[in-house]
Amino acid sequence: MESIIQNIVIWIDSSKYVLLFIGCIFEGPIIMISSGFLYGTGQFDFLPMYLSLVFGDFTADIGWYCFGRFGTRKTIVKYGHYIGVTAEILEKVENKFKLYHQKILIISKLTMGLGFAFIVLIVAGISKVPFKNYVILNLIGGFIWTGILVCAGFFFGNIYNLISGPIKYVFVSVLLIIFIYIIRYINRYFKSKEI
Repeated sequence: MESIIQNIVIWIDSSKYVLLFIGCIFEGPIIMISSGFLYGTGQFDFLPMYLSLVFGDFTADIGWYCFGRFGTRKTIVKYGHYIGVTAEILEKVENKFKLYHQKILIISKLTMGLGFAFIVLIVAGISKVPFKNYVILNLIGGFIWTGILVCAGFFFGNIYNLISGPIKYVFVSVLLIIFIYIIRYINRYFKSKEI
């Protein structure tokens, strides 16, 4: 049993950047902050970690864009309620998007979409924003946003290193709970506002 666990640990350590990339596709912000935290404790090299996070998040954003671009509007309106996209939300975002798509893409990336990140990316595809523009704007915002979240995690990683004893585990637990509630509050707040 010990050898199995040891092999798993070795595999995770040798694949950690690939795992960051994959994890960031599914849960970007939490993975980014966690990575910054782990970087602060010496678990990662900065450049491969940072690039894995940026491109994992970018891959997810390309997926949402393609979903909007190649899925028909009719399909999205019919089944979008399963992922939180109603016809009313889609129409509001489309109207704003036609006027300000460049600003919206950058601001959406830097603010986690104000609670509507994936909807904004889907609408970019529906609106047929030129792919080159989409890629450039998304990468600019992604490099900045990833840097901010990694720095936040790094800051908490440094605090963690200063704490000794069992209080470390309490610190991490409380920090994780606070972070989850902040993200939920921000998402609820912006979803309740008029777009």
